[in-house]
Amino acid sequence: MFGHPKGLMTLFFTEMWERFSYYGMRALLILFMTTAVIDGGLGFDDKTSGAIYGLYTMGVYLLALPGGWLADRLFGLKQSVWYGGIIIALGHFTMALPGLQNLLAGGHEAKTALTTLDTSSFYLGLILIVLGTGLLKPNISSIVGQLYAPGSSKRDAGFSIFYMGINIGALIAPIACSTLAAYDWHLGFGLAGLGMVLGLIQYKATGKSLDGYGEAPVVETPEEIASTKKLKSMVTWIGLIMVAIVSFLFFGGISIDASFIAGVSGYVIAVVAFGYLGYVMAFGGLDKSDRNKVGVITILFLFSAMFWSGFEQAGSTLNLFAERFTDRTVFGWEIPTGYFQSINSMFIIIFAPFFGAMWVWLGRRNLEPSSPLKFTFGLLLLGIGFFVMYFAAKIAASGDLAAPTWLILTYMLHTFGELSLSPVGLSLVTKLAPKSYGGQMMGIWFLSVALGNLIAGLIAGEASGGTEEALAQMPDQYMLIVYTVIGSAVLLFLLKPVIRKMMGNVH
Repeated sequence: MFGHPKGLMTLFFTEMWERFSYYGMRALLILFMTTAVIDGGLGFDDKTSGAIYGLYTMGVYLLALPGGWLADRLFGLKQSVWYGGIIIALGHFTMALPGLQNLLAGGHEAKTALTTLDTSSFYLGLILIVLGTGLLKPNISSIVGQLYAPGSSKRDAGFSIFYMGINIGALIAPIACSTLAAYDWHLGFGLAGLGMVLGLIQYKATGKSLDGYGEAPVVETPEEIASTKKLKSMVTWIGLIMVAIVSFLFFGGISIDASFIAGVSGYVIAVVAFGYLGYVMAFGGLDKSDRNKVGVITILFLFSAMFWSGFEQAGSTLNLFAERFTDRTVFGWEIPTGYFQSINSMFIIIFAPFFGAMWVWLGRRNLEPSSPLKFTFGLLLLGIGFFVMYFAAKIAASGDLAAPTWLILTYMLHTFGELSLSPVGLSLVTKLAPKSYGGQMMGIWFLSVALGNLIAGLIAGEASGGTEEALAQMPDQYMLIVYTVIGSAVLLFLLKPVIRKMMGNVH
């Protein structure tokens, strides 16, 4: 396609369908958890639902680290994508199982009864999706990079085409899955799984275009064979232990405090990230210049987590606002709540080319903002978006439904913030990372995204207006987010000269 390797289209459609499955289910997740049992949901309170949502989205990014490691050491990139896709599909179909049970049993009582199968299959499905995504997500991007020779001028354009597949999947999935979920939640989960199956079918059918790329590591010497055998045994045992633990927790009737687990997980991620960064700076054998650059990554870790803790409320806090407090009726038809989850991807598809062109235009005139300043813009736009939601929350607290334009404007501002910060962060980490720590520093970046996702879920439990008291406090909750995010933007702006000095020769 336009002179790009044939394998790019194989990966494009695989990623598109994987993102279809992810964003289709994500649009339904917190709505399904908070919907009353009588209406086919799980009937969880907002705090529990937000914590589970945060743990799930955190896990998706967190398991990308071991997923990439297993691909490099054991399966190879190509097989990891295949295995990951199968596990993801199994996860979605596991979540759809109660719908099949209801269909076979028939009757309103059978359809709405909250059974052990419903909750157990829900948790097990989430765990399988997290495991599968951890195998697929980091490795499919790595294969894209292998398609191009070092220094190829087409590499960036190839990634742009590849990422367009992500946004196409994320655009159509919430609409398709939410439409079916209006009839039965489990049909929506099933459609997400079907999307992943379609991606796997075309991945296998066109797999010859990837011959020679992403292959499993070659094992030849007796030492390598023994090491690989030991690694396979270790992975098998870890897998069996995890299955046993999950079975004991979710099928043994054990009560789980999701909010407590989420809170502890946040502290663990922070301690691991800062402990590791401190270790690298103190004992990593780095010179002063590289230590300063790792210091910049440490500072940006905090602001990155802050940004994603606000941005990722799209699927939780803002999703619940659309469900409960937004007037979604158009010409007598009520728009399914999940449709609003497509807005971000729509704006990315529309505005990403303009942002890319704008940075190039400014760069030619030596006016392009520095990376820390772009980070500041991202946080500022995020805060302004929540300031818009403050007024929407005031309307909701007064007892009226807010117009959908409040949410649309917020999503647009947040998308502009994402386009200012996300690609810049990825690029900057690759430039700042010391030579022998490139992959590990990228892992730290994804840890910041994981921490942000977790915090977003915890915030959702407090700012979603699920009770009369919470509804009255909702405008103040949004304003607190505004103060925190914009305060962070101001702090980062003040730190900009220090950060620029620490970056040294990185521009």
